[in-house]
Amino acid sequence: INAMAHTRIIPVYGRRPPCATLCRIEELHMRLRAMRLERSRKPDKPEDFVCYEDSDDEEESAVAEKQVLNTSYNFVDFVRGREMGGREPKWVGPEYGSRHILTHEMFKEYSVSLSNMNKVFCSQWLSDRQVVFGTKCNKLMVYDVVTQKLDQIPSLQGRRDSITLPQDQQCGIHSVQINPSKTLLATGARNSSEIAVYRLPTLDPVCVGEGAHRDWVFDMCWLDDQFLVSGSRDTRMALWRVQEDDMTTKQEVPTYNHLRALAVKECKSAQKVRAVAFNKSFQEIAALSLNGYIHIWNAETFKQKLSRKLPSCQENVCLAVQDAGMYAVGCRSYTLLLDARTLQAVKKISPRYSGCGIRSASFQGNVLTIGTGVGILLFYDLRAGKYLESSINSSRTVHLKASKGWVFPDEEYIDGFQHIKYTPAIYTHCYDSSGTRLFTAGGPLPANLYGNYAGLWQ
Repeated sequence: INAMAHTRIIPVYGRRPPCATLCRIEELHMRLRAMRLERSRKPDKPEDFVCYEDSDDEEESAVAEKQVLNTSYNFVDFVRGREMGGREPKWVGPEYGSRHILTHEMFKEYSVSLSNMNKVFCSQWLSDRQVVFGTKCNKLMVYDVVTQKLDQIPSLQGRRDSITLPQDQQCGIHSVQINPSKTLLATGARNSSEIAVYRLPTLDPVCVGEGAHRDWVFDMCWLDDQFLVSGSRDTRMALWRVQEDDMTTKQEVPTYNHLRALAVKECKSAQKVRAVAFNKSFQEIAALSLNGYIHIWNAETFKQKLSRKLPSCQENVCLAVQDAGMYAVGCRSYTLLLDARTLQAVKKISPRYSGCGIRSASFQGNVLTIGTGVGILLFYDLRAGKYLESSINSSRTVHLKASKGWVFPDEEYIDGFQHIKYTPAIYTHCYDSSGTRLFTAGGPLPANLYGNYAGLWQ
């Protein structure tokens, strides 16, 4: 049962609460029968790789049936239980707020002026009022959504004996990642082949990770509060450990340590690691390479398990993981949904705008948010198997169209010279903890164009 809210009702009088209708058990059994029938159905074309589940898992026990009967999916029960301070188990779907705001077309964009910065590649909410983002011009910025003030965080420099890239070969900051307990932030250092770690919430420097990569670091992911994985254009994956010892230096002038990777390994069958993500449900690291492969690593042993060629996937630049374990890969023509157990393609989601390219993707519960190269954000409902539809106009799908931002030369010159209407690419987007505010940012898609775009939707 896919409901926005779940509240376990504990009967005070009688054997069962009012929500315990027997038709629920019948629905449960019908759904299980349909699932078994679907799994037993033989496809017209045999799959290359098939995964078999334990059939015992399909049988619902008497305890599970009782749990279904005693659970209310009414949002009013959830709110009432919370107001009364009841201790019964309850939770609300993480995408409830954002889904309601989107379907009722309540989001309004507030443009964020970034002066003459060049292309925002990555972003994360630091708190309820602060967003941190990294740019192609190698700036790490913090934006206060209340005061609309921008602060630059000094970038960290590695030691002279480490491998350095010339200034004209720097690619900027492609990733900002916060660890689970929100005590550390990992991002790119002044040298694009090194990583920098800052302490939260103060953003004091902690350490620079150096010596692992020979080329740009494209992405990173935290495995837990200490262990961090980075992927680079040099086709290498590096495992880092940031310990308490690296954080205890307390001086008037902030200093930071220099860190070496625990392990550096070549990603087999890969050409340039473009994106990495930690799949907590399966305890594995997924890496996306620009030659159209997805690579799976064991997170506990840091060993590569397998690689799989993606179907006709070009310009695959972004990767997202759902809590349940599903992968979303953004490429030039569509967004590809992959089953994490088999890495089989579950669905190819067409962007509805030909040739726009998928530049960013994220899961918010059962809603997949897709940032395109033509300044449009799309929202795909995984449960319904289609794009989110407007509650105001049922014939219309929900989408957000970004403002133009700033570009050099100006957009009129580009429109006339290239014969295409200028729109910024949405390279990054992120929801706040409540899911009711959305930060989007990016800039011009062509590499030779200079400019930026940022907007706050609320």
